[in-house]
Amino acid sequence: MEEIKQDLRQFILKEFLPGEDPANLKDSTPLLSTGILNSSATLMVVMFLEERCRIHIQAHETSADNFDSIDRIVRFVRLKLA
Repeated sequence: MEEIKQDLRQFILKEFLPGEDPANLKDSTPLLSTGILNSSATLMVVMFLEERCRIHIQAHETSADNFDSIDRIVRFVRLKLA
C-alpha cells in the first residue's frame, strides 16, 4: 500500500499541484473540500487508480468519504483490493 500511496501522491502533485512543495501535500490534506480535486480531477484520479491497481470504481464511490485525502483514497483502494 505504501507504494500505491507514493504513486498517488506523485500523480496528484504532477497533475494538480505543479510546482508545489511536496512536503505541503500531507496524507491528510483535504483534496475535495479545498478544491485541489474537482469533478474532472477526481475522474483523472479514478482512471489512474483503475489502471494502477486494476480495480473498477463506480461513480457513487467517488464521495468525499473515499476521495477527500490521500489516506482516505488508500483506505478505499485497500478495501477494493480485499
